[in-house]
Amino acid sequence: MPNAYEKRMIRVVEYIYQNPAGDLSLDKLDKLDKLAEVAAMSRFHWHRVFVAMTGETCGQATRRIRLHKAAIMLVQTDMQIAKIAGKCGYASAQSFTRTFSDAYGTSPGQFRKRGDFAAPLFRTKTGEYPMFPIEIQTSDTRRLAALAHTGPYAEIGSRFQQMAAIISARNLWPHTRGLVGIYYDDPSIVDAKDLKSHAGVLVADGFEIPENLEEVVLAAGRMAVMHFKGPYSGLTAAYDYLYGKWLAEAGEELRNAPSFEVYLNDPMEVKPDDLLTDIYIPIA
Repeated sequence: MPNAYEKRMIRVVEYIYQNPAGDLSLDKLDKLDKLAEVAAMSRFHWHRVFVAMTGETCGQATRRIRLHKAAIMLVQTDMQIAKIAGKCGYASAQSFTRTFSDAYGTSPGQFRKRGDFAAPLFRTKTGEYPMFPIEIQTSDTRRLAALAHTGPYAEIGSRFQQMAAIISARNLWPHTRGLVGIYYDDPSIVDAKDLKSHAGVLVADGFEIPENLEEVVLAAGRMAVMHFKGPYSGLTAAYDYLYGKWLAEAGEELRNAPSFEVYLNDPMEVKPDDLLTDIYIPIA
């Protein structure tokens, strides 16, 4: 029996099928907000769930579905190819022909003469996932002194270094309680140069935020926390497990808040395989 998340993914696919000419082919946030509404999920997280469960972005799913709709029309109707292109969301017959030929290995006209087509597959993503302990916690409000970062997430380390230099220069480490990275965007749909994040350090309520740092507050609430051990390069696979497998099996709902990571040891002091990171996913 399909679980709630599978039903939501199918609902999004059905919406794309019913609106093939809509401007959904590009992974743009305003278009994805509409699909998040269809899925009835948090806009912060739903696309990552879709990718983790299906193995493709919404843009890739839309392109696949549009081409399948076009293939059906080519075989089952005598509609002009240019009209089929328009009904399936292509700006011109030329762009449709080029895209269709790349996907099917033959032109729309030749495909029509052949008279058959293969149905697209909607399947959950398969493969091995790294599994680490996950627990549900009710988190208190967290207050951070942080630096904003715009750009590839892999380059946020420079902001952590700058933040650490400010804390060290003022001898404030005794008043801090750990490093936190907050990640606001989905790297599968946002250009790397535009990704937004914060590199911060946890501080108490009475702590005076130093000049050049900003206050960031993470709201209290229930969290799913994965206790991850290993190199930071493995975190993407950990998120795939959380969003693509654990979430559906646990039956939890996501909250409209960003995920974040708490770094429990220092990559300068331990081997990559011994790094400890707690991944926090907000749940209702």
